[in-house]
Amino acid sequence: MSLLPPDPSRLRAILDHLDRQITENETVGIYLRLQRDAVREALARTDRGPRQRGPRVKDATTLPGFALPPPKAGYVVQQKRTPNGPEPALIHLTGCTMTEGTVHPVRADEARAALTDPNVTACHFCRPDSELGIDLA
Repeated sequence: MSLLPPDPSRLRAILDHLDRQITENETVGIYLRLQRDAVREALARTDRGPRQRGPRVKDATTLPGFALPPPKAGYVVQQKRTPNGPEPALIHLTGCTMTEGTVHPVRADEARAALTDPNVTACHFCRPDSELGIDLA
């Protein structure tokens, strides 16, 4: 993103759009988070008042303060079988200590799709739904 608009209303609209895109597209989430942070910085500058003259950035594609994102979380499915039939499956983060029995690893997109099924729930302890950007409340 080379130039951002100077007015707060358009910056807020861009920020809202980027937030929606981040939650919907994990594969481009890192890039969108970087863009969102750049928009937030621009918005903060406009909220502070008139722009002050300063050194120009040589490369507009370089984002200041770039840091590598934390490693992606892994997900597992836990299925419980009881004498009365199966209980709803649970989605956990890979390192969750609340898993019981045998668990099966799944990809993030599979975990996200599974959480839309009424027979699958998110672990209330490790909250994989939050990690996936899903609001189940």
